[in-house]
Amino acid sequence: MRLRLPEERPAQPPIGYKIAYPLLSQDGGGAAFLGVSLGGTRPYGVLADARCAYGRRHASPSRRCDCGFHCLSEQAEAEALTATAEHRSALLLEIAVLGRYIRFERGLRYARQRVRTATVGPCRCGRQAAVLADAGWG
Repeated sequence: MRLRLPEERPAQPPIGYKIAYPLLSQDGGGAAFLGVSLGGTRPYGVLADARCAYGRRHASPSRRCDCGFHCLSEQAEAEALTATAEHRSALLLEIAVLGRYIRFERGLRYARQRVRTATVGPCRCGRQAAVLADAGWG
């Protein structure tokens, strides 16, 4: 017999934090985000459903797969990820976790998310960023 943890039924959706790169549509009329790890090749919008990054046909998240969106529980941990050179231009996203999720020690893996806020770090010159602009390279 396998013991299971009690099922969580929170009154409000859990909140998590992650980093992602901002994207602008070709016509300039829409924006999206691109993750920095598994599934980082698939852009997602403000409200998005997870799909298996390996192309398997199962609901995300699955205990037997790494698929689904991932986030950290602590904002400071997500902010620390932007300190590395490769992620310095990433935004800090505050996420509302929707649908099914699996809780881990440092965060969650889940089926659906809504981006609540996107925070831009300081500019490379050291000043606070005022606007996002198309750099022309992506």
